[in-house]
Formats: sequence, C-alpha cells, structure tokens
Amino acid sequence: MLKRHSLKLSIMIILIMVISAGCSNVFNKNNKIAYIFSNTESIYQKTFEELNLGIIFDFNLRLPNADKSWVEIWVEGYSDGEMVEPFPITGLSYGLNPKQVVEGSMGFGIINPNIDEMQFLFYSPDANTKTELNYINNDFFIDDGISGWGYAINNKMVELESGEEKLLAIYRQAENQLRTYDYQDPDSINKMINEDKKVLLLIIKVEEIEEKD
Repeated sequence: MLKRHSLKLSIMIILIMVISAGCSNVFNKNNKIAYIFSNTESIYQKTFEELNLGIIFDFNLRLPNADKSWVEIWVEGYSDGEMVEPFPITGLSYGLNPKQVVEGSMGFGIINPNIDEMQFLFYSPDANTKTELNYINNDFFIDDGISGWGYAINNKMVELESGEEKLLAIYRQAENQLRTYDYQDPDSINKMINEDKKVLLLIIKVEEIEEKD
C-alpha cells in the first residue's frame, strides 16, 4: 500500500515541477508586491482527486518584483485551542529570483491524511525552489470524528502588500459537527480554533527586500 502511494506521489511531484514552470495571466499593474487567487480547477486538484492522494490547495501566485521579494508560506497547527509545537508546523521560504517577474502554481497538500505516514507537500512557481515534502507525525489528527477543509480566498485576485499576512486555506477536525465560520474574520477564526478539535491554517506573507547601498 505504501509503495503504491509512493508511486502516486512521484507522479504528482513530476507534474508539479513541469507545470509550475509555465503559467501566465494578465494582472493590473500597480505597487502591490504579490497577486494570488485560488485555482480549484487546476491539474493538481484533479490529479490529487483521481489518484486519491489526499487534499491539496492550489493557487496562482504572481510576483511582479520577484527579484526583490521574499515569500514565506507556513502551516500553523492548533489542538483544542492551543498552539501545536513546532510552531509553525512546517513551511517554505524562498525569494530573490534572478527574474523580475515570476508567476505560476503555488500550493500545499496533505498527503495520506488517514495513514501513519502522512506528508505535507509544498510547491511554488519559483524555478529555483525545489518541491518540499515533509513527513509529519500523524498523532496530530483524531481517529474518530469529522473533518473539513476549504479555501479562505476565492478565485478572484487578491492583492498583497509587503509584509501582509494572508490566510489562504484551512483544514479542521471536530468530534461531532463542523460549524460554519467566516474565514475572512479574525474573530471568527479564533472562535473556530477554540471550538474545533484540530485546526491547520495555511498562511502566506511576501516582503520586499530593500537593496543595500
């Protein structure tokens, strides 16, 4: 069973490395440091579903000044309202690309969430950034109960200011029921963290790196 999952995972990683190199959309030109939107119909989403790999959150990320930008994507974990160590659980950092403009698929996957060898997968449109695959202790998740996940942003473009933290997606578990929360409201997110058993938050921040004299 694990060998089968490893083969599926290898196929997925190859697809990510090939496709993330080429993607182009038209964005309005202004002074924002990044532009991002959810891509629910992407090849990654379909491949994860067809191969039954787990859960994936895929986004289109554009960096108009990638040569002066530093990207941080991370996952925060909460159990019964408390932060889980390490905090954040995992993440990906990269930047200062030799190209000025970089655009493509960026995402996060939870692979095999129901077996012992659960894995977190990060990928980015930066050609210099390798796909990151981290093995996570599956004790974080509960065996009994219900789970849910969703994007915190939709397929409309979101503009990011330098240093702005943006919640991108959420994975959650509860014992009996999953209530509805407003993923754009910080108070609602805090309430969800305190009321659900387990919560994972996927967050991004892009900062402009000032040139030194």
